[in-house]
Amino acid sequence: MTKHEMPPKAKRGQGDNAPQPVRTLRDWLDHLQARGRLAIIKPNTDLKFEVAAYAKRLDGVRATLFPQPSGHAIPVVSGLVSDRGWMADAMGVEPADVLDRFQDAALHPLPWSETKSAPVQEVVHRQVNLEKLLPLPTHNEHDGGPYISAGLMITRNPKTGKQNVTIHRCQVNGPNRLGVLLLPRHTLTFFQMAEEAGQPLDAAIVIGVDPLTLLASQAIVPLDQDELEIAGALQGRSLPVTKCLTSKIRVPAEAEIVVEGRFLPGVREPEGPFGEFPQYYGPRADRHVMEVTAVTHRKDAILHTIVGGGLEHQLLGAIPKEATLLAHLKRNFPNVLDVHLSPGGVMRFHLYVKIKKRQEGEAKNVMMGAFAGSFDLKHVTVVDDDVDIHNPTEVEWAVATRFQADRDLLIVPESQGSRLDPSNRDGVGAKMGIDATKPLKAEAMTFKRIRVPGEETIDIADILKRDSGTDWRKALKS
Repeated sequence: MTKHEMPPKAKRGQGDNAPQPVRTLRDWLDHLQARGRLAIIKPNTDLKFEVAAYAKRLDGVRATLFPQPSGHAIPVVSGLVSDRGWMADAMGVEPADVLDRFQDAALHPLPWSETKSAPVQEVVHRQVNLEKLLPLPTHNEHDGGPYISAGLMITRNPKTGKQNVTIHRCQVNGPNRLGVLLLPRHTLTFFQMAEEAGQPLDAAIVIGVDPLTLLASQAIVPLDQDELEIAGALQGRSLPVTKCLTSKIRVPAEAEIVVEGRFLPGVREPEGPFGEFPQYYGPRADRHVMEVTAVTHRKDAILHTIVGGGLEHQLLGAIPKEATLLAHLKRNFPNVLDVHLSPGGVMRFHLYVKIKKRQEGEAKNVMMGAFAGSFDLKHVTVVDDDVDIHNPTEVEWAVATRFQADRDLLIVPESQGSRLDPSNRDGVGAKMGIDATKPLKAEAMTFKRIRVPGEETIDIADILKRDSGTDWRKALKS
């Protein structure tokens, strides 16, 4: 076994019994249920809005499983990875090691292994009516209709045959037709290659995979690096895959459902609106069209859906981006200690950076490095190593007490940003950096944080448990 076939940092204190990475959706559901993190909702929950309503109310608290939604035989699950701690559990590492573990897998991918015996192909449908075959929810009030929102879109480079894996929103526009938003990334590049040659682009949508394969699909990697190899590295094994029935695409063999098809050259049809991660709707417009050629699934398949704009939606994109930005910044600034895409910044637009400050002006260089690492970033706040960047109150406190706008503010006007930020103008807006670090030559007591000696050693839980229900008058007399 190579050093990259197991996580580099297992959970502390458990030795040979340390948790192993999760490898299937079903194993993950068992894990969540055993820890009280899975809610089983009443049967016949309505696929239009009601499934999403339950999932959103329990967002970040429990995953939700829906038997017979709208009377459909295939159950629906949501909220599988709506908490950072859960993602650490899935990897088998401590929460503080998640970014290092992900980056290690991205740098040391494991080639997948092909099998002809695949659970995901137990049932085959070549005559397809998606509206009847799959229980597809409608999430937000003004969504254009039912969506496949948690499917891994797998395509192949028409020139090299290398695969790409990502997630795109896919609206059901007919029995065998999907409207798909392709943003300017690898899938669109492959489609443009095929369209220029007058050819369709084969595609497969994989629904119902383990959380690590979901996470790997969001890795920021060069063209022609197959994210399924990153999934294998995260799982500590060569990921088992199988060949699609109607194309050369390889898909995870242990998935729940695969929708096979092809993108049609020269065809665009209306898609949207759809509730996106900034908590606004992505608009309706003419989009790319995928024609479905077959659907395969397990005999007892489970469909995973991600509620647009929820924590699961945001977190899946945040962790790979954080890992990439941390590695990017550390290459030029070894004193960068940690980064965090904050929930208040929809885990895309606001970045907090913790540094061990070495000289004045350095924080502004770090900001510029961060902006160069991701055009989605809108605001970057740099703080000292005594600030907990995962606590928004701590970061706000640092800004309140260590930042002065006339000397610590960086503004970059008219720069590329996210097209899903409604305040941008056609994807162009301003970026802002905030230096909330202490001056290096400040008086010793000026920035000395107050502290009560011994407070961190007091066991609050034990005190509260011991004194629960005690009458204060009797306590004073005892």
